Amino acid sequence: MAFQPIVDVAARRVWAYEALVRGTAGEGAGAILNMVDQTAIYAFDQACRIKAVELAGRIFPRDDDTRLSINFMPNAVYEPDACIRATLTAARRADFRLDRLMFEFTENEEMRDTAHVRTIIEAYRRRGFTTAIDDFGAGYAGLGLLSELRPDVLKIDMALIRDIDESTTKRAIVRAVVAMAAELHIDVIAEGIETAGELATLRGLGIRLYQGFLLARPAVEALPEINW
Repeated sequence: MAFQPIVDVAARRVWAYEALVRGTAGEGAGAILNMVDQTAIYAFDQACRIKAVELAGRIFPRDDDTRLSINFMPNAVYEPDACIRATLTAARRADFRLDRLMFEFTENEEMRDTAHVRTIIEAYRRRGFTTAIDDFGAGYAGLGLLSELRPDVLKIDMALIRDIDESTTKRAIVRAVVAMAAELHIDVIAEGIETAGELATLRGLGIRLYQGFLLARPAVEALPEINW
């Protein structure tokens, strides 16, 4: 696993680290996922989250509120309580507080059973986990999913972030998303920040939390330095 920070730039603090799958030769998450047989998705999803929690317990700062953000594939989660059991066991073993766990869900293909995913999210909330929609504004991660699932966090897709300082259309869309999220009491993260112009524009639109290469690249089994 590699870790990439999600930072509160104004407060100059790390809000969370996202755990990202990497191959032993440095392959990215997409390449690794393409090698996983569909019949093994559930086991792979479980192995990744357990690995992420165990590593976080070893290398994250102690006694603070920095979250660990884990991606999960909703269509691979068969039974919420069974999935959570392995996570709870890993967290106890790593001495990692449950309220520091955040789960990001997104799908490149449409969720087969949104009601089932809502059940998963409700089960996660009962245990104090934070939930997030990743890649909001791209693919199937849109307004319909938001209205069904009501997450704690929205991560705005990098396609809306790229060159936003040069696009009045993107600024209008993101401004509307920020206003909507504020009314729904949902935190917003802008992901994929690569330039100072993008960051400055997004700060002007009222976004507090950021993730991207401008701030830090993922580090394998380590916490990278932040380019404040």
